[in-house]
Amino acid sequence: MLRHLDIRDILLIDHLELEFEPGLNVLTGETGAGKSILLDSLGFVLGWRGRAELVRSGAEQGEVTAAFELPTGHPVNTLLEEAGFPVDDELILRRINTKDGRKTAYINSRRASGEVLRKLSEHLVELHGQHDDRGLLNPRGHRALLDTYAGLAPKLTELRKLWRARGVAFATLAEAQDRIAKAREEEEFLRHAVAELSEMAPQPGEDAALDKARRRMQAAEKVGEDITRALSALRSDKGAEGTSHEALRWLESVGGEPAELLVETITALERATHELALAADGVERSLAELSFSPAELEACEERLFAIRAMARKHEVQPDELDTFTHELSRRLTLIDGSDAELSDLQQAAAQADARYQAAADKLSAARKKAAAKLDKAVMGELAPLKMERAVFTTEITASEPGAEGHDMVSFTVATNPGAPSGPLAKIASGGELSRFMLALKVCLTNEVSGVTMIFDEIDRGVGGATADAVGRRLQALGNEGQVLVVTHSPQVAALGAHHWRVSKAVEKGVTLSTVTALSSEERIDEVARMISGDRITDEARSAAKALL
Repeated sequence: MLRHLDIRDILLIDHLELEFEPGLNVLTGETGAGKSILLDSLGFVLGWRGRAELVRSGAEQGEVTAAFELPTGHPVNTLLEEAGFPVDDELILRRINTKDGRKTAYINSRRASGEVLRKLSEHLVELHGQHDDRGLLNPRGHRALLDTYAGLAPKLTELRKLWRARGVAFATLAEAQDRIAKAREEEEFLRHAVAELSEMAPQPGEDAALDKARRRMQAAEKVGEDITRALSALRSDKGAEGTSHEALRWLESVGGEPAELLVETITALERATHELALAADGVERSLAELSFSPAELEACEERLFAIRAMARKHEVQPDELDTFTHELSRRLTLIDGSDAELSDLQQAAAQADARYQAAADKLSAARKKAAAKLDKAVMGELAPLKMERAVFTTEITASEPGAEGHDMVSFTVATNPGAPSGPLAKIASGGELSRFMLALKVCLTNEVSGVTMIFDEIDRGVGGATADAVGRRLQALGNEGQVLVVTHSPQVAALGAHHWRVSKAVEKGVTLSTVTALSSEERIDEVARMISGDRITDEARSAAKALL
């Protein structure tokens, strides 16, 4: 709950410190005294969007500090931890606005953004009034209010999981349908390409092998004649090998003493003859390896050129043709098996949708049951507020399916039986609207939420017994937590547990607003003023005592 509010140099306030208490806190004062400035200041420190010019004239900057007491387990603690701020049993928010418009915020002495303040404020303060588009008058929030009233959080959590699962199933199906549709567009090309590549059956490394063989055969045409001549020079009768044999025979035929002189020569000639024979054998082998037919060269070139042409056609490297063939075959296999794949995915999506629809239908039934209970409760609250002829209805209509079901929830009213019903903000007058909102809020506040509720002139347009009934409902809400009420009704003011008077005065030519905590005697005079006006009579004072 809100414990402390410190305002410096904001609009008509130079410096103001307020200590709030649990229960019903009432703020009263004449019109224009500055009650709305308090709400503007609180909204500023909570990060709400409000007036553009807040800094008091003549001041360099305005500043608001708000201190909240947080019970154990308050949802704000989780938000603080997620945002990296320290958690304590007291939360101190501070925000500064310079006269040139720059804003700086702090959470427990650490810099923070306005967005973080706004997230925290959703769990700290509720503002209710005739122009409140953040609360009960906003139809966008009615479904959430009904779900909270009915305690449907577990069902909502489960439904959100089913909605996500449904989304994944349908997204997977759509992706497959798109992928298969694109594949089928190229089915004719795939079948032709796979058949053509399979018939060719190119192998990794084949291009390099063919190129090497082609170069060898081309080279053989040029050097073959020279190698043949070399072989002839070695192996013919007049060749080197034959001549060396003949010389060896002549030398070996020499006898007697000259033969001894030729031993080394004959040995050298034998070695030379052996080496010449080896050389001739090598030449013969080379000539055999280089021998080929023109048809063989032609076949090699045709295969090489065909592989390279195929690679250019499909814009891949020759060595990638085998892998490319497997990829095209895989895509073709997907097409051939696409009907079965689509059938499985369609079945999975239908099952996910069925599970979601079943849970959404159960949630819808629970909402309708809770709506009937809420309508009865609100109608019970309207009677004491002198609106026993009015009709409140929680309308539940079908909407587009979503994470929170397929229901649209709207709080509608009819001020008299038989009259057409419509949205709260459009059908009810100012006073009626205030009472509808109060009755609804009383019914929706089932437990202590740790949220400070602020009602801005919610009793406008009502008086007498009706105003008393409004005050007692506000008092009941205050008994469960903390309620701040800006009011012009003496009946409401008299029921407050704590009372502040807002006043405006001119000091040294400067208009300033002040807020004063009232004692018991001062409360009598303030309530009497609210009854009789500027001139407080004894009768008004007696009436004020009676109310108090």
